[in-house]
Amino acid sequence: MAYKGEGGHGQPPSATLSQVSPGSLYTRRTRTHNICMASDFFYPNMGGVESHIYQLPQCLIGRRHKVIIVIHAYGNRKGIRYLTNDLKVYYLPLKVMYNQSMAMTLFHSLPLLKYIFVQERITIIHSHSSFSAMAHDVLFHAKTMGLQTVLTDHSLSGFAKVHSVLTNKLLTVSLCDTSHIICVSYTSKENTVVRAALTTEIVSVIPNAVDPTDFAPDPFRRHDSVTIVVSRLVYRKGTNLLSGIIPKLLGGENIKISKTR
Repeated sequence: MAYKGEGGHGQPPSATLSQVSPGSLYTRRTRTHNICMASDFFYPNMGGVESHIYQLPQCLIGRRHKVIIVIHAYGNRKGIRYLTNDLKVYYLPLKVMYNQSMAMTLFHSLPLLKYIFVQERITIIHSHSSFSAMAHDVLFHAKTMGLQTVLTDHSLSGFAKVHSVLTNKLLTVSLCDTSHIICVSYTSKENTVVRAALTTEIVSVIPNAVDPTDFAPDPFRRHDSVTIVVSRLVYRKGTNLLSGIIPKLLGGENIKISKTR
């Protein structure tokens, strides 16, 4: 993905690498892309995936790419909405089945998604979260249209429970022809490679973490206070540990607790 420019003679419209010195490569920017971000999880729902899908397009728009977001409707929020920097969001009238994920049938979403991909002249599909039915639907339809596809997997999954087994089998099918996969940690990469029976060459790691500078205490009170950063308040993030830890911490003085999503 790159800034707009002229491609080489006889070269496809994508970024190419040109050698400038031994051991040093630079990317010659040849064109911009029309990118579609897709998932079941986005605002007004709150969470790490939702924040990621909002912030990443802002960076891509800053690099002159066009980005749209496709998700299912949230209550009365349907149709097209615009966010910062004219980020276009399609809230599609698709039914939610469980845990903010739509029912996956492949066929009921095809007419809407195909129309959007053609209308917006999409060149790259970027799905998010292996737990999102929308992400899998979009990957399937993108392959039938010959589009480049990417999946970012944000979470770990087990191998024993029924829902984990079913998700892993679906992931194996969804990613068998996906162009590239991104994971948010090296542990996540190992987990996804095993779950989907992938080769490690098509999986990259882009670390995803809290920026500690956002929670740095006041420099003038740095020695008088302690800042505790709490992640999402769900069981799998360790929320059950807080019931035993917080009472002990609050017994001290000048304790500040910050919650992140």
